[in-house]
Amino acid sequence: MDNPRSYQIQFQPTGKRVSVQAGTTLLEAAHSSGIELASVCGGEGSCGQCQIIVLEGKVSELTSDERFIYNKLDQSRGYRLACCTEPLSDLKIEIPRGSLITAPRLQISSNLREVPVDPLIQSYSLEIKPPDLKDLRADFQRLVDELQQMYELNNLHASTAVLQQLSPTLREEAWRVTVFVRGQEIVGVGSYGQKSLGYAVDLGTTKIAATLVDLETGNNLAMKGAPNPQIGYGEDVISRLNYVYRNPEGGQNLAEKVQQTLDDILGELLAETGLERYQVVEACVVGNTAMTHLMLQLPISQLVVAPYVPATSHALDIRAVDLGLKTAPGAYVFIPPTIGGFVGADHLAMVLATELDKSEKISLGIDIGTNTEISLRIPGQPYLTSASCASGPAFEGAHIRAGMRAAAGAIEKVKITSSDVEIKTVDNSPAIGLCGSGIIDAIAELYLNGVINERGRFQKENARVQIGDKGPEFVLVTAEESGTGVAITIGQEDVNEIQLAKGAIHAGISVLLEIAGTPLADVEEVVIAGAFGSFIRVESALAMGLFPDMPQAQYRQVGNAAVLGAKWLLVSREARKRAGEIVSDIRYTELTTFPNFTRQFAFGMLFPVKENSE
Repeated sequence: MDNPRSYQIQFQPTGKRVSVQAGTTLLEAAHSSGIELASVCGGEGSCGQCQIIVLEGKVSELTSDERFIYNKLDQSRGYRLACCTEPLSDLKIEIPRGSLITAPRLQISSNLREVPVDPLIQSYSLEIKPPDLKDLRADFQRLVDELQQMYELNNLHASTAVLQQLSPTLREEAWRVTVFVRGQEIVGVGSYGQKSLGYAVDLGTTKIAATLVDLETGNNLAMKGAPNPQIGYGEDVISRLNYVYRNPEGGQNLAEKVQQTLDDILGELLAETGLERYQVVEACVVGNTAMTHLMLQLPISQLVVAPYVPATSHALDIRAVDLGLKTAPGAYVFIPPTIGGFVGADHLAMVLATELDKSEKISLGIDIGTNTEISLRIPGQPYLTSASCASGPAFEGAHIRAGMRAAAGAIEKVKITSSDVEIKTVDNSPAIGLCGSGIIDAIAELYLNGVINERGRFQKENARVQIGDKGPEFVLVTAEESGTGVAITIGQEDVNEIQLAKGAIHAGISVLLEIAGTPLADVEEVVIAGAFGSFIRVESALAMGLFPDMPQAQYRQVGNAAVLGAKWLLVSREARKRAGEIVSDIRYTELTTFPNFTRQFAFGMLFPVKENSE
């Protein structure tokens, strides 16, 4: 009798992959891989909670329950109930945020200082005399006259959207209002005495981090994060750009997905604080060059081929409404300038918030992610040197057999002893896979314990090394101990993926220093930023050679500096001025044009010689 056919299912945004037999529902597949989908009815198809989106592959026909729940548009977009759907091929599945109980862990905060508050938006509370038959001035004229008389504000104007809001608001509020002014433009009108709010966002390739800010005090009122919904269309920026390049509707699709998520997060922040959308009068979104292009639907054909130039590198003020954000009607979204190539506004925000440009030490600022950005500061030089390297999504769990993002059950710490393997998982849940920090720990421990050699090849003497379907593999967690009933292993292909990623970062740092004529031994400080960089153990990163040997360097992990930089740009006009100065004083280098890059990349793939090696 023939064996039942099996299919591989990839779930986003966790990145978890699972192989299941034909006839298995996608709800069963998710649960078998440790992903908890909401399902009050227990898989009967009646509650409608286990919603998924089929991005790639063939699945079983819609059931009558699904035809009742989903309209034709939702059906065309791939919406299904996991409990009603069986795979007919390998699949890529997106789990909407509302269906996913086991949400990825997201790093939002940082440990850096705040900046003095000096916002571009000013708030003015007014009591205005209502019109009568002896005073027939228009509502807007009445408002600007009062602002001129009380606050000496002149030449004010407003958009049509603000004018549409003005007359009903004045009357609903009995002519006692707060007016939000940006320069000479009125961007919103609300209840008397209401505070002005800002929305700061770090739009990462994998994750989105956001904070709601009181523009008058600079205080964080609430913080949230979410996976970037574009993950389902490519783990890295190049894959997404190629998707847009190949699909006529691809640009609009990816833009709408991320814009909707930004608005959803804003709504959650406001609901948490009990504040109103009309109070949000300014936003700042930082992201790498590709993320900015995809959000704004800028042309990308010139970005995917050498010499990889953006459509624009200037700072932009975009109407919030044009990005689908429900805010004050005249609110703007500030997009800071791009540094160059794929080094975008998020890295600029990191440099700003870490004050790397002011450092009195020879310092490296590194934002590790799917695309890793690096800047070098040498005191006495009037500029920074910057570069990017395509480290790929392996540190996010992609292309790793048991890889996943940092959700409950992901192994985040590993220690291998002579007799055992000690692990720690996110939320201390049963182990279901490996996230980035766990992968780095595991690879470093395998090397330090002699399980793999300097070239990353397995040594088969260890008792936990077995021969799997694709060659030697190390058993981190046995099937009996795992949360899925399947052993969690690291194989040769996994080691190879990490070697490629670390080779890119190692080479990026080495070449940038070589171009600047700065020896590795002269580096005094390495600032590690970003969500991934927040959780890695520096000792493991050094042991596996993620960074070249910089013997004098002190390592400092600062958390999500990009979202803090975005906040600075919201609350401080001085910060915006300094950001412009940083961009004008930074030199971007395309590493792949440097003759020594290939050699450094190959060298960086090797594991460093151990101190006790002869």
